[in-house]
Amino acid sequence: MLDSLKRLLARTPATSSASPKAPEIQVAAAALLLELAHADGEFSTEEQAHIRAALARHFALDDEAVTALLAYAEEARQGSIDHFAFTRTVAAQYDAGQKLVLAEVMWGVILADGTVAEHEAYLIRKISNLLDLAPGYLAEAKARARG
Repeated sequence: MLDSLKRLLARTPATSSASPKAPEIQVAAAALLLELAHADGEFSTEEQAHIRAALARHFALDDEAVTALLAYAEEARQGSIDHFAFTRTVAAQYDAGQKLVLAEVMWGVILADGTVAEHEAYLIRKISNLLDLAPGYLAEAKARARG
């Protein structure tokens, strides 16, 4: 399935910051977003729409590529025992500004359904810590996500 995802993503226009490891970082970011969306036990249509739009926008993917990416990321998320593999990939490949943008998107996922569950707030703090984002940056990302 990874080969078919790579072929599909290779057909899609790449962003200026794309690298040979783009599919790996895309899967890691998508898996983290999905993990946050599922943290409260529900995956709302608002959360799904927010994730799809963010992935399309940030990775310059068409709808078909987003669908394939989400399917693979969901499989990876369910097969993972923790978040470390995903956060390690993001921490290694993203600079501080890119991590801040990801944190803003993560807050957008959490806020998409109109409520912030306790476990969602805990999980975003945990993920942000693993990404080495200072609490001040997390608060800034939350404020930006609220608009």
